[in-house]
Amino acid sequence: MADQTIVRVRDVARTFGHGSGAVVAVHGITCTIEAGEQIALTGPSGSGKTTLMHLIAGLDMPTTGSIDWPGIGSRDQLRPGRVAIVFQAPSLLPPLDVIENVALPLLLQGIDRRAAHAAAAAALARLGLEALSSKLPEELSGGQAQRVAAARVLAGKPRLILADEPTGQLDHANGVLVIDALIEAAHHTGAALIVNTHDHQIAERFPITWSMNSGRLVRKVPAIR
Repeated sequence: MADQTIVRVRDVARTFGHGSGAVVAVHGITCTIEAGEQIALTGPSGSGKTTLMHLIAGLDMPTTGSIDWPGIGSRDQLRPGRVAIVFQAPSLLPPLDVIENVALPLLLQGIDRRAAHAAAAAALARLGLEALSSKLPEELSGGQAQRVAAARVLAGKPRLILADEPTGQLDHANGVLVIDALIEAAHHTGAALIVNTHDHQIAERFPITWSMNSGRLVRKVPAIR
């Protein structure tokens, strides 16, 4: 059976800068992420949440400690297929229409165009977005663009989904739709899902809540139901 631990973080710290100007963004964090887990990552601005997300995604390297991905492979195998990231800022490519944006990660994995577009169309349909297929990103609202980004995740069938404040620029109603889409993507693919959020109503939807403060992971407990 494949290892069900997707990510293993051991005593990780990340420091930016040197000498008296050095800033420790993350302090000595140890945690694991298991297949299928859904985690809300909470904490005030500047607490290190985004830095931790970037480390887990392999976008950044720890200053000390280690991170490995036993359920995925080596760091250079994470993207574009096994780890999917949804950012707060728009991430769709302006020259491509919606279905081309959703299909792009599949094409980058070497999947042929017809199969990639079929998977993209199925993902859009699953999230009720098929009517947007031929629209360009500039024709979408912020909520629609983030839901399309979630469809891109769904089409790729990753092992780990990381969403960094995906609702930060949206009103509550559109934020709920985006979170619904991400949870649906995680359920459908069996991926682990971590959502960095300031919205306590969103955090309460997740079975596990992690909280950060001053660069430390101060709480790892199941959410109270």
